[in-house]
Amino acid sequence: MDDEEETYRLWKIRKTIMQVSSGSRGSSGEATRAPAEEPVASTHPHSPEEPKVGIKTIKVYCQRMQEENITRALIVVQQGMTPSAKQSLVDMAPKYILEQFLQQELLINITEHELVPEHVVMTKEEVTELLARYKLRENQLPRIQAGDPVARYFGIKRGQVVKIIRPSETAGRYITYRLVQ
Repeated sequence: MDDEEETYRLWKIRKTIMQVSSGSRGSSGEATRAPAEEPVASTHPHSPEEPKVGIKTIKVYCQRMQEENITRALIVVQQGMTPSAKQSLVDMAPKYILEQFLQQELLINITEHELVPEHVVMTKEEVTELLARYKLRENQLPRIQAGDPVARYFGIKRGQVVKIIRPSETAGRYITYRLVQ
């Protein structure tokens, strides 16, 4: 790969990172990034140089997060993480959240694709109202996995409910609700 192609590839990744970290969906709609349970000081993307990230790198980023009072950050890796590095991410939570993405996953912004419907994270009050309106319990809602690409993109956590709005030829729009598992 020549320098020009690599520069363009990195530019596309950076553009998507900035959209992920700001919660922006680009030109297709409003920001729908999941609201934090507690105030978030900042969301910063980090991109280490080594192909496979180890625990040493995670410790450096965690230290930097502490120094800069950052509670949530993104880390973009080339090939993945070592098992010990992945475990350290689990150990840091919930005080520090470091969301991991592969560079390959960020070459395009999936939420800008025409086949990906609008996803809106519901507040606790909206969920309570929804459940009362349909006389449901939360566990009766259809599910969406926390590892779903769109759920990861928006940083949606387990237990949150997502309102998914799809266009419909007959009804104009079709709304479904999913509980994140």
